[in-house]
Amino acid sequence: MDMQSRILQLFQASIETKQQAMDVLAPSIELAGQVMVDALLTEGKILTCGNGGSAGDAQHFSSELLNRFERERPSLPAIALTTDTSTLTSIANDYSYNEVFSKQIRALGQPGDVLMAISTSGNSANVIQAIQAAHDREMTIVALSGRDGGGMASLLLPEDVEIRVPAKVTARIQEVHLLVIHCLCDLIDNQLFGSEE
Repeated sequence: MDMQSRILQLFQASIETKQQAMDVLAPSIELAGQVMVDALLTEGKILTCGNGGSAGDAQHFSSELLNRFERERPSLPAIALTTDTSTLTSIANDYSYNEVFSKQIRALGQPGDVLMAISTSGNSANVIQAIQAAHDREMTIVALSGRDGGGMASLLLPEDVEIRVPAKVTARIQEVHLLVIHCLCDLIDNQLFGSEE
């Protein structure tokens, strides 16, 4: 297959995954947006975590809240737990890589805060421990996952929200996760600051 055909095939796969996800995920995205808005309205904050590409997504989301998304508005409180290399490496070195997020949550998380936990497989051990720590701190979870939801799915409580992309390929799941993040940013802005229409 020539390179351009391969590129077109990847575009098509991404479009098809998004179309499948659109019908399935809209209700859970709406619910997640409401959970986040409720937290922000009651002086809560949003903590985010994930590994690799999901770490990038976690940071992307927190930057959209802390700075701005598509309009001028006050900064919103969000912390990516993936960014402090001294903290991450000291916890991984002194304890275990599985605790790099949970130890931060035990220090920073408060009742009423939200944890956005991102894992394409749902099986990242450090994200699973983050969910457990967040529950201990009386936080609500918004889980972004894929495939069968993995170990994360079984840990979620009725008040938590799972946004599980109906796909198996990591790249396709991550592409939908980014779209979900932009949907959440849009919902938060519209709910807190009114529609721009």
